[in-house]
Amino acid sequence: MLNVSHLTKKYNRFTANDNLSFIVNDGEIAVIAGPNGAGKSTAIKCIAGLLRFSGEIEICGYNNKSIEAKQLLGYIPEIPAPFDLLTVWEHMEFIARAYKLKDGWQARAEELMKRLELYDKRNKLGKELSKGMQQKISICCALLIEPKVVLFDEPFVGLDPHAIKELKAMLFEMRDKGMSIIISTHMLDSVEEFWDKVFIMMNGRIEAERTRAYVEKNGENLEELFFSITEKEASES
Repeated sequence: MLNVSHLTKKYNRFTANDNLSFIVNDGEIAVIAGPNGAGKSTAIKCIAGLLRFSGEIEICGYNNKSIEAKQLLGYIPEIPAPFDLLTVWEHMEFIARAYKLKDGWQARAEELMKRLELYDKRNKLGKELSKGMQQKISICCALLIEPKVVLFDEPFVGLDPHAIKELKAMLFEMRDKGMSIIISTHMLDSVEEFWDKVFIMMNGRIEAERTRAYVEKNGENLEELFFSITEKEASES
């Protein structure tokens, strides 16, 4: 479970995240949706423990800055940043050693690499790969540890059609295993088939929260709601 309470992040006088509070339960896929500059990536980085903030963030009951929380968290950034001089396989080995994974991680690493069509690139250096391939490394590294909470920041950008299809299948599998998943995106159509909960952000705030059950019961159009919020506030500003 991911529990975010009163998350606020300021850069001098600019408030990037303004008092965000939400919960992502076990076995739930939540989406943070909003236009560029809404504060989505800042929130993801705060949850991942990469930025200082005020408020509280708990991952499975642990403070997000704690070692216990980091052992349970997988993070796929918007811009992949592999090590230039490590091969694809060496990235897997690095993660396995850093997280002290038990014997058997090799088989899981090979499975992830094969599913994302990285296996034949296992001896390629990070700097030799395209952005899409580097994104696949990020996904493999994050999922290798079998996290309980997974953060995806614009995960489908740069991926080829096969990788997108495979990642979507992985998301369903992760949800079935009880993982808490949060996806940041500005493209609602890329997540429309599998989201359980959505938070629509604008100007650093959550302006609307919906569950799939609520939307289906009330016949609400999520895309219309999204644009009614984002375009209205953009025109007012």
